Amino acid sequence: MTDALQVELVAADRVVWSGGATMVIARTVDGDVGVLRGHAPVLSALTDAVVEITPEEGTEVIATVDGGFLSVANDRVSILSEHVLLAHEIDLSKAEVELEEARRLLGTNDDAEKRIRRAEARIRAVEKAS
Repeated sequence: MTDALQVELVAADRVVWSGGATMVIARTVDGDVGVLRGHAPVLSALTDAVVEITPEEGTEVIATVDGGFLSVANDRVSILSEHVLLAHEIDLSKAEVELEEARRLLGTNDDAEKRIRRAEARIRAVEKAS
C-alpha cells in the first residue's frame, strides 16, 4: 500500500469511502483534475459532479458530490462535500424526474441551474457505474 494514494471521500454525516487508490478524478471549479502519486499540493473548490476513485483493489468507486473541496498533499487526497452519493445509492428514475422538473423551472427559479447540474451528475454516475 506504500505506492497508493490515501483517499477519503467524506460527507457531512459519514465517511463514504476510505482507502488506498491509484487514481482520483474530480471536477473543480477550474476543470477536471486527475490525481496520481506525487501530485503537487492542491486545495480547490468542487462543483456538483462525478468523482471517480480507482482503488488498489476492487471495482472503481463512482460517486457524486454536491460541491465541496478537494485537498491533495503528500499523496493524501481528501474530498469533502455536504452530500455524497455512491452510484449504487442513486435512484436513476428519481434523478431523471428531478432533471425534467428543473429544466421546466429554468428561468423562473434561482435554484433550477443547480438542480440541473446535480441531477445530470447523478445520472452520469449511474451510467458510468453500469
